[in-house]
Amino acid sequence: QVQLVESGGGLVQPGGSLRLSCAASGSIFSSAAMGWYRQAPGKRRELVARIFKSGNTNYADSVKGRFTISRDNAKNTVFLQTNSLKPEDTAVYYCNLFPPPPPSGYWGQGTQVTVSS
Repeated sequence: QVQLVESGGGLVQPGGSLRLSCAASGSIFSSAAMGWYRQAPGKRRELVARIFKSGNTNYADSVKGRFTISRDNAKNTVFLQTNSLKPEDTAVYYCNLFPPPPPSGYWGQGTQVTVSS
């Protein structure tokens, strides 16, 4: 079973950047597609970006051109570089396998990103 620890969130002004990290334990990581997800208050959790074992990536339209997902298989770590942040990017960000487990499945604690002036 994968254990996940997200970090790197914080308070940033509009237009700013943050680099989120997700440290994963478990042998499945290197063979799995991984995703970054986010959940804003009162909204459902949504997929932001995903990266396959091959390195291919996909992004939600709302973050395309601003966010970049990457992975370091040797370190079992997934990254999300977030640039040109907007207030609507404010959410708790999680990483997990892709496809993700159900809401009742395992999720890490997430990392809070707040974009505000």
